[in-house]
Amino acid sequence: MSLLALDDVQKRFGHVEALRGVTFAIEAGTVVGLVGDNGAGKSTLMKCITGIYRADAGSISFEGAAIDGLEPGAIRACGIEMIYQDLALAPQQDVAANIFLGREPTRNILGVPLGTIDRARIEREAEHMIERLGARIPSVRYQVGQLSGGQQQSVAIARALTFEPKLVIMDEPTAALAVREVDHVLELIRELKRQGIAVVLISHRLTDVFAVSDRIIALRQGGVIADEPTAATSMNAVVAHIVGAG
Repeated sequence: MSLLALDDVQKRFGHVEALRGVTFAIEAGTVVGLVGDNGAGKSTLMKCITGIYRADAGSISFEGAAIDGLEPGAIRACGIEMIYQDLALAPQQDVAANIFLGREPTRNILGVPLGTIDRARIEREAEHMIERLGARIPSVRYQVGQLSGGQQQSVAIARALTFEPKLVIMDEPTAALAVREVDHVLELIRELKRQGIAVVLISHRLTDVFAVSDRIIALRQGGVIADEPTAATSMNAVVAHIVGAG
């Protein structure tokens, strides 16, 4: 049984056919590169998977159960996390606060909640998440705005891990990063795979996709134009699929 399965997923916006019968499956613990030109349907597809949009036709299932029509919170509870390109971090807050932002644990005595934030627990669990990733962050007390782009990606991934995801979708995680930072983020993706977490990597940087993915799915004009093992294709072939050459 596949972890995530899409069958004939379709989505329209008025007269615009954004998704045209998208069908593919993702297995647990694999990295899938999702590529395509601007307007190919990548963002629409991810929003259908995460519950922001509802597909007009077709089906989406996760671990064999239909997730069509579920709210984003319910889909997250199933084990799907998405890390957007802007990361949605609070730059004035420190690393620990960002990892638990909006769901901070509170202190209690003998099981009675006191209503005050348990800062010691937040820092302890944040440190555990950073160590689990092997991320290079000097302290969970550092302000996120003072961190490099790659370190901020580490914080966003650590936050996603607190939800115990089975699938993490990453939107352009290496965009605008220096080479050294790109290598760090790619290693984080490999670490997620080693922990049995599936990853969908949305990227225009084909070198990054080829470096970490097991499969590459190319979208063009709302449809799947190619779905191949990375080892069985080439960068030239993927570019040809994206632009419609041949």
